[in-house]
Amino acid sequence: MNSMVITAHPDLNQSRVNKALIQKLKNVDIYVRDLYLEYPTWQIDVEKEQQTLLQYDRIVFQFPFYWYSCPPLLKKWFDDVLTFGWAYGPGGDNLRDKEFMIATTTGGSEASYRSGGDNKYTISELMRPIERTLTRCKGNFLPVFVAYSVMQATDDELEHIAESYVEAVKAPMEILIH
Repeated sequence: MNSMVITAHPDLNQSRVNKALIQKLKNVDIYVRDLYLEYPTWQIDVEKEQQTLLQYDRIVFQFPFYWYSCPPLLKKWFDDVLTFGWAYGPGGDNLRDKEFMIATTTGGSEASYRSGGDNKYTISELMRPIERTLTRCKGNFLPVFVAYSVMQATDDELEHIAESYVEAVKAPMEILIH
């Protein structure tokens, strides 16, 4: 399985958790692209991004949960890169059967992301617009990886989260969807 992680954190240097997750991925030779580093002026090279996507079987989008969605540069990336005729629509089958995963971090607890919790919905429910975008592109959407309560995570807890994340990124689809 050839996997790539596209990270989109507006202030990655200040994120203890996301930096640790990325470092753990790099330690096991998983390719990581940082959209905010790659595109500081937000001028996305669509052809380059599309060609890069073609090289990978699994694409993971890693980001902090940001106002019930993804950070704005990742939303722009989806809008610019996943074009009609390339990613969806007539002739748009370049992403067919690719595996897509969301990996997100949140300061909220798992209990707060439940029906009846503070946020009213689960993270998976809140990610449905992104899920539908990727399945519209004929991709296979894998379960969301969520690191909850990250602001309070101890170093040991952070290590465990990072190890679990790497396992999820590398796991065969059949194991992830049981």
